[in-house]
Amino acid sequence: MTTRHKKPGRSQSNDAPPALFDHIFQRPDLLTWALTHRSLAYETNPETLPDPAADNEQLEFVGDAVLGLAVAESLFRRFPASREGELTRLRASLVSRRHLGEVAARIDLGSLLRLGRGEEQSGGRKKPALLANAIEAVIAALYLDGGLDAARAFIEKHIIEPALPDLHLALDGSKTFSGAIGDHKSALQEHLQATGAGQPHYVLTDQSGPDHQKRFRVEVRVDDKSGGSRALAESEGSTKKQAQQAAARLAFERLIAEANLVADSASLDITAEVVE
Repeated sequence: MTTRHKKPGRSQSNDAPPALFDHIFQRPDLLTWALTHRSLAYETNPETLPDPAADNEQLEFVGDAVLGLAVAESLFRRFPASREGELTRLRASLVSRRHLGEVAARIDLGSLLRLGRGEEQSGGRKKPALLANAIEAVIAALYLDGGLDAARAFIEKHIIEPALPDLHLALDGSKTFSGAIGDHKSALQEHLQATGAGQPHYVLTDQSGPDHQKRFRVEVRVDDKSGGSRALAESEGSTKKQAQQAAARLAFERLIAEANLVADSASLDITAEVVE
């Protein structure tokens, strides 16, 4: 096996918190490589333009394969009664550019990226496609440094486990959810429609922070029968869309919990009547 050596211009990054990856890199240069976008590599070392190892694109290739394997294995273990077509659909959602971009935004991976000046000025730290590519590169770095276990732990914690409620919902034929994994706004809207409730409304209640690090707080409300509206949940995010999705998820979980309580109460009443 050919050993890769640290390329000129690829400095080690000391800003990445170990807790984010749950792994202490024996080769920190791998993580630095994974976080280096081609815009920086090209601006810093124009002479390395022909060198494909000057940025993280090669690692994206490896990370994509590792991610696919880890997700397939996890779904196989978690859903033994599901058919191949169902598992394929779930895997496609989990490894989609959209989902990976959302995961990277949630863990604030963008703040760790090493970008060129032009990409920085164009908002590269928040571009979903760029973030999705970076998270694949990080997965590859974890795999190359700590093996499949290190990569699997990161994938389970950040990509699979937060999506488990949506995975179960997507497989449950008794539910109406048909949106993509992580599309909590669609899940909430379809649930409200199925129960005869009104449309959800998203209200921006607060925003704070400097322009390059804004935080948005959003409240989701639903119309009631009296002509007014009631608040279901409130959450925040680094973008308005992210805050809306987070609020929608909390609202959906609240409504499901309330429905389960009503169902349990009705079941107890029926049991009591039978006993009497």
